[in-house]
Amino acid sequence: MQFRSYAPHLAAIFATMFAGAAPVSAHAHDALPLGDGNVSSKPKSGNVYSCQQRFNPNAPGAQASGKWIRGNEWAPTAKPIVDGAVAWPNSAITVSLEGDQRLVRANNLPDHKTGVFPVARADDAYRYDRNPNSIREQDILLRLPAVPQLASNPSCVPMGMIGFALTGAAIYNALDARGDDAPAHEIQDSCNGHPEHNGQYHYHNLSPCMTDSRSQPGGHSDLIGYALDGFGIFGLHGENGEIVENKDLDACHGHTHEVIWDGKKRTIYHYHFTEEYPYTIGCFSGTIENRQANRQMPRARQGNRAPGGGGHAVLQKAAQILGVSEHRLMDAVGAPPPNFHRAAQMLDKSEREIRQAFGTARQ
Repeated sequence: MQFRSYAPHLAAIFATMFAGAAPVSAHAHDALPLGDGNVSSKPKSGNVYSCQQRFNPNAPGAQASGKWIRGNEWAPTAKPIVDGAVAWPNSAITVSLEGDQRLVRANNLPDHKTGVFPVARADDAYRYDRNPNSIREQDILLRLPAVPQLASNPSCVPMGMIGFALTGAAIYNALDARGDDAPAHEIQDSCNGHPEHNGQYHYHNLSPCMTDSRSQPGGHSDLIGYALDGFGIFGLHGENGEIVENKDLDACHGHTHEVIWDGKKRTIYHYHFTEEYPYTIGCFSGTIENRQANRQMPRARQGNRAPGGGGHAVLQKAAQILGVSEHRLMDAVGAPPPNFHRAAQMLDKSEREIRQAFGTARQ
């Protein structure tokens, strides 16, 4: 079994002192507050404002917890990790400005090594989390606003992708399928990543395989990724180089001040990774337009988005019948084959009702 140690953190500190950049020290504290139960129905600091409000306690996930869970805290350095060092030489990501849009094109393979998935029986991590999923290439196309704007009201974050990292992997919110603190309960690899059922490799929190460079004014962290509303997600360090905490951020896990944005100084809202739950973002502060243009599909399963075929027109009509947005319905059913059981939980409707809506939409 592999365990996280403090040696990488000391190396990171010295590298920062002498080079100005270092791998992110993802867990500087021996114990962090457990985020279980911190799911809100409105923006709330230290919580995930989740679009999904009902969770199945028997949903797939980790089978057991170990001694790293200590009452209301968890100890990152005592938590096991998935073994392996699999390289992904075909990793690809490009970010380009095209008119008033920022386009992120990627195949969702990270630029760093990952653990071996599915988790092998011989891996001691198997005792706790038998993740059966394989990492698979995805087609990622995100159309984000080049200059994102704050919305009149924050919006909830979905299960699944809420942002994308410059490492070439997806960023998810802090929750597992049961609504618990995913980084605390689920077993990830040494880069804090793992695949979900469609094979999308993703992080729920900061990855030590990201580089938290600090060339911004005052030693502020540089950009590490983008949220789906277009605002940047920066590293651990704030305006004066200090480690950012929840108390320094708003309910969505961001704030506004001058940073370097597209090579120029700009006073703009942005998010931060933190060591504290909810780790990434708690809600979207910006406006998310045309969400259906942001797509994430397993490459081997491209094709119709609507379960049973029919494409976008069927999805649109089914969403109208169910009284939900296309994006929310698309998130709920997932990529083919559709997960109607999960969709029923997310949409608070019966599986039969959802199946009938798609049947009617195809007629």
